[in-house]
Amino acid sequence: MANITPRRNKDGYITSYSIRVSLGEDYYGKKILKNASFKRPPYLTEKQAEREARRFADDFERKCRAGITANVNIKFGDYCQEYLKTAKITLQPSTYEYYTKAIGTLIIPALGNLKLRDITPAHIQQFVNMLASLPKDKDNEEGSGETLSAATVRRYLTIVQAIFKLALKNGLIDSSPASVERLTLPKQTKSEVEIFTQGEVVEMVKALKAEPLQIQAVIYLDLFTGMRRGELVALKFSDIDFANQTIKIRRAAYKTKGEDSATKPPKDYETRTIDINQSCCEMLKQMKADKISNAQRLGTKWVEGDWVFTQWNGLMMNPQTPTRQFSKFLEKNGLPHRKFHALRHTHATLMLAASNDIMAVKERLGHSSIETTEKYLHYINGAGKKAVKDFDIFLAQSPDHNADVPDAETEIETMFKFA
Repeated sequence: MANITPRRNKDGYITSYSIRVSLGEDYYGKKILKNASFKRPPYLTEKQAEREARRFADDFERKCRAGITANVNIKFGDYCQEYLKTAKITLQPSTYEYYTKAIGTLIIPALGNLKLRDITPAHIQQFVNMLASLPKDKDNEEGSGETLSAATVRRYLTIVQAIFKLALKNGLIDSSPASVERLTLPKQTKSEVEIFTQGEVVEMVKALKAEPLQIQAVIYLDLFTGMRRGELVALKFSDIDFANQTIKIRRAAYKTKGEDSATKPPKDYETRTIDINQSCCEMLKQMKADKISNAQRLGTKWVEGDWVFTQWNGLMMNPQTPTRQFSKFLEKNGLPHRKFHALRHTHATLMLAASNDIMAVKERLGHSSIETTEKYLHYINGAGKKAVKDFDIFLAQSPDHNADVPDAETEIETMFKFA
């Protein structure tokens, strides 16, 4: 039970009550104490004030034992640190890193000195307006003259909303001042999804034959499977069922600043199994033979991890490496620059054009909702009704990358006649 101690003035009149709750001891044996104060309303008698103080103390103790930060006067900047402790458990590492940077560089400087409970929608609106006026190229002295996009402003606002959502859950505020309904936000234009055209895919597949095996495989497999970059990098040979021609996606690679590469569960923590064709199987078998050869050549310098895509010594490839390799590949072959993730977008679009089975595409890509998959329908221009039935044939190239692929361009263009 909470301890309640009355505080009296020099005339003996009780002005307030000091409340202390003991929550046991921490890991080091130090007592965990929470303190609060109840100010006596002047219109209450001493007995009435004592009863109200007891009610306040009981509620205070309940919140403390429920893990609630009891200091209702906490500043927003201090509560951001409380939020980050919780977020570190629930967010993906890369997202947590992004949130931490945004909170430290933008959110706390703008709102940190205000008390959490005193922040109003007007304060949040000022913050949004400030974000919308920031230069897009703040690290570039010359800059482009552009300001942050509406999408970027909303991403930062999402972090603020998450902080207030936790405060609301903890009973520190009665409503969130950052809810969209209470704000005027910059108009967001619909973002374009980057995809490669049919002709560009033809040129890409042909150009890959001249690349080292690992670069061929990382680009070819992503184009064929639509895996996320982190999922591709975290692939192990034990994830591949050569007999049944499937890949099980069990993990994803990530890297945060100043830390070594590591793995985590796939997005939304859902493993999935995808089919691959014979050509992919043959390429992966070549990759395995290549890794065995490297391990024998390097001896004790080789670090065995069963990774498909590796550094020179067998360690898992840096998750950022495919992006750099892909950019160099596109530039060298005169192909338009697009992000590595555009391979996944291209795969999704061609899958829809080939089969028109949107649920199958959703499962293959690991989307959590059908709405995410549906966004690709806009980019096939009705081709799904007239396109070919077998996407597998589209990317079926000879696994012998030193041999000529007979009439690959004609085969691919014939298979996908987009109306």
